[in-house]
Amino acid sequence: MPQPQNHKRKPAPKTGKKPQNAISKGAVAACPYAKKCGGCQLQNMDYERQLAFKQSRVVSLLGRYAHVEPIFGMDEPYHYRNKVQAAFGLTRSGKVVSGVYQAASHRIVNVDSCLTEDTVADTIITDIREMLPDFGIVPYNEDSRKGFLRHVLVKRGFASGQVMVVLVGATAAFPQKRKFCDALLKKHPEITTVVFNQNARDTSMLLGEREEVLFGDGYIEDTLCGCRFRISAKSFYQINPVQTEKLYGTAMKFAALKPTDTVLDAYCGVGTIGLVAAKQAGQVIGVEVNPDAVRDARRNCRLNGAENAVFEQGDAGEWMTAVAAEGAKVDVVFMDPPRAGSDLPFLKALCTLAPERVVYISCNPETQARDLRFLTTHGYKVKKIQPVDMFPHTSHVETVVQLSRTEAK
Repeated sequence: MPQPQNHKRKPAPKTGKKPQNAISKGAVAACPYAKKCGGCQLQNMDYERQLAFKQSRVVSLLGRYAHVEPIFGMDEPYHYRNKVQAAFGLTRSGKVVSGVYQAASHRIVNVDSCLTEDTVADTIITDIREMLPDFGIVPYNEDSRKGFLRHVLVKRGFASGQVMVVLVGATAAFPQKRKFCDALLKKHPEITTVVFNQNARDTSMLLGEREEVLFGDGYIEDTLCGCRFRISAKSFYQINPVQTEKLYGTAMKFAALKPTDTVLDAYCGVGTIGLVAAKQAGQVIGVEVNPDAVRDARRNCRLNGAENAVFEQGDAGEWMTAVAAEGAKVDVVFMDPPRAGSDLPFLKALCTLAPERVVYISCNPETQARDLRFLTTHGYKVKKIQPVDMFPHTSHVETVVQLSRTEAK
């Protein structure tokens, strides 16, 4: 087994010149919500130190398998989140508040502007909060189960500029919904669609099943890595598109796709990775257990005219086992599991299928290290490791790992 890397071998990389009017990366931005929110665990560090911290963490967890490249940081590590959600409530004095839940509690921290969130979205949410009393709209109270507005979700396409606002209510009765929608659009003509989502359940889930489009098409579109994606209220879409371009660009480079390759996009979601890969590969098959995501993936496939891509609903591990039993060949597998990583049946199925190359994208290097331990003892060798800072000021770090098959087991 290769020896772990020396943590002090390379300093954190510089990430480019500071854009005009941007907050200096070296300065620690003063956040008035820092002590209550808990969302940005590393904001006490300047940005270069954050990158060094994350680099060191990835090296300590994955450095035994291969050299860890310098982390990809952001030129402007602020206001990068294209999806913003806010909970609504009332103080004891009856004042409307909106923002995030305080760490380890269900108390709402009233937020006007967050240093990681899109400024357009923050302004829209703040204006909605100020509009509620004029329309007699009361935030929902989880204890008394009275009131109406639970959450507001805003999604913005950074490339398209399109803006979606989702108003989440506890009941089907939306007081003065047409007048409220018209007033909101007058304040913010940049909004391209407004959706009313009803969530009457006693749950931590943000959205319910029932939706009504109050304005526009009920979705927005955005461009990522040269592909168009339709984004609905429930669609998953990468929160930081700037860094996603770097993440997926690295994944494609590691995959080294050829026009003759057959590619499996496991955990394909709405098809983002698969559709990017379809530009270079011969055939792409995406497998996803969530039927809603598969519908979105198929829609995105048609939107991009990707005739060499298909998306199937099912368990990716079971799909790989069945395909291997039929003697079919897959050249490259992309895997992008949730934070818990892949389970043992999936990893065994992957090794049974035995693709020549595997590109493992992870949002949790701890579970990725566990999975790599299995793969490297079952016929695979780690070739390259690239960390990407997808969420500046938080402790999270994404990693892209390239593996190649050394022997079939």
